[in-house]
Amino acid sequence: MQAWTDVVIPEVTTPSPAPRIHDSASETLQALNTARDVNLYVCGITPYDATHMGHAATYVAFDTLIRVWRNSGATVHFAQNVTDVDDPLIERAAATGRAWQEIAQEQTALFRSDMEALRVLPPEHYIGVVESIPLVIKRIHDLENAQATYSLGDDIYYDINRARTLGTVGHLNQVDMLSTFAERGGDPSRIGKHNPLDALLWRGETPNDPAWDSDFGRGRPGWHIECAAIALEYLGDTIDVQGGGSDLKFPHHEMSAAHAETATGLEPFARVFMHTGMVALDGIKMSKSLGNLVFVSKLLQRGVDPMAIRLTILSNHYRSNWEWFEQDLEAAQTRLDLWRAAFSLDSAAAFVGDELVATLSNDLDTPTALNVVDTWASHSLDGEASSASSAKNMRNLVDALLGIV
Repeated sequence: MQAWTDVVIPEVTTPSPAPRIHDSASETLQALNTARDVNLYVCGITPYDATHMGHAATYVAFDTLIRVWRNSGATVHFAQNVTDVDDPLIERAAATGRAWQEIAQEQTALFRSDMEALRVLPPEHYIGVVESIPLVIKRIHDLENAQATYSLGDDIYYDINRARTLGTVGHLNQVDMLSTFAERGGDPSRIGKHNPLDALLWRGETPNDPAWDSDFGRGRPGWHIECAAIALEYLGDTIDVQGGGSDLKFPHHEMSAAHAETATGLEPFARVFMHTGMVALDGIKMSKSLGNLVFVSKLLQRGVDPMAIRLTILSNHYRSNWEWFEQDLEAAQTRLDLWRAAFSLDSAAAFVGDELVATLSNDLDTPTALNVVDTWASHSLDGEASSASSAKNMRNLVDALLGIV
């Protein structure tokens, strides 16, 4: 699957310290390795609707991580999936009378254009589930060989008792796991399962449902095995960071890691689990099922500067839950105008690059980083010029690390 156009990042001379980010498993800040090639897997969209602000916030956060990580000297290998066949997409197709393939292609193309507008760096490997079904089948065979599967009718399940990761990322008790599993695509009440939390690996063919041939019969993949198979294939047996929204901690990230570790016999699958907060509108988390969404594409159609959208996102810490307000977008546009005016000066206030990189390397503290640039820009426009190169250097550093031009 084709990703979007790459972003040209200017060269800068102010390196970042090794970034420290919050690990959901240990609930501590962990320093990321910068002395070797590193890898990052971020769960992608299910393309049955356009990119809403919750999506945008997640992908801008991981884009910021990549920018800071690269500036610290690391070579970052980045993979992201597209869940281009899944229940919500099939349900949307049935409700609209359209082909699920057509909807997936249309919405994936819209997502690409939104990411380009927000200047999000494209993944090195952008992989759809449909194209990776042979990889999924291969990994299910690995799980079979590890005696970690069983059949129920035409379906194949993973034995959750083999999972080292269960409860270690989402930190839920058994009762909360069962309710959350049911809310997020699981089937804990299905009769015949060995354990209510056993995850579906392969769904046997049913009428009016997409299906592919496999050694265990026609069908399609379960959700969690898809990301495990893609990450293992393109990034290796152990990844440095597994990322996504906080609603993926359980079951998706715990299950994906369990599948990968059991399939390879190696631990850990992910050294760090990084998660972003949820974005609300009118006090309720933005959700496609609820329809309370702010779409990036519709803001762009209104003529909103995409850099103002990005600044609105960056004004909130990536781990925080926050609410979208139109006045915050207006404040971001005012901030953008201030920065651009300072960047255009022939000379500006003293360069504050060291402070900026240190702030961003401390768990991607973008709200404080934005305040650093605000102060520099205000002093520059007040006439506190100290260096002819300061404006250019700050413009390049803000471009390289925050993605704002």
